[in-house]
Amino acid sequence: MAEPIMLGVGAVIEDEAGRILLVKHRPERGGYWQGKWICPGGRLEPGETIQEAIKREVKEETHLDISLVAPLHPFDRIVRSEDGRVTLHVIYIDYLARVTGGTMRPDSDIGEARWVTREQIPGIWEELHEDTRKLLRIAKIAYVSKE
Repeated sequence: MAEPIMLGVGAVIEDEAGRILLVKHRPERGGYWQGKWICPGGRLEPGETIQEAIKREVKEETHLDISLVAPLHPFDRIVRSEDGRVTLHVIYIDYLARVTGGTMRPDSDIGEARWVTREQIPGIWEELHEDTRKLLRIAKIAYVSKE
C-alpha cells in the first residue's frame, strides 16, 4: 500500500540584509532530505492552519520568529521505489517570510544552518536539495538553469 500523502509546510526566510536561511538535518535523522541544504519546514499537523504550522516548524527548527509575507505556488514530489511503489508523496506549501525576532539556533534535528546571499546560491546549487532548487525558483530567489 502507498504511503499517505504528506503536506509539507515551510518558508523561504529572508533576514534584514536580504539573505536566505538554509538548514541541513543531522545525519542520523536520515530520510529523503538528508545531506542537502533545504529551507526550514516540516509537516502540517491535524488542527493547525498552514500559517500556524509554518511558524511552529520554523520556531522549532531555528528558534526564530517570522512573519509570512506571501504564499508561493505549491508543488509536489512523488518518490517511487525500483518496483514502482510510491514511497513518498509530499505536497509542499511554502511562504516567503521575514525574520521578526528570536536568535538563530539550530534545534536538535537540525545539524547546520546558514544565511546565504542570492549571489552565493549559484555557487552552492549542487548542495541544495532538488526540491529546494525548485522552491527557490518559484520564489524568484534563484535563476540557475543547471539540471
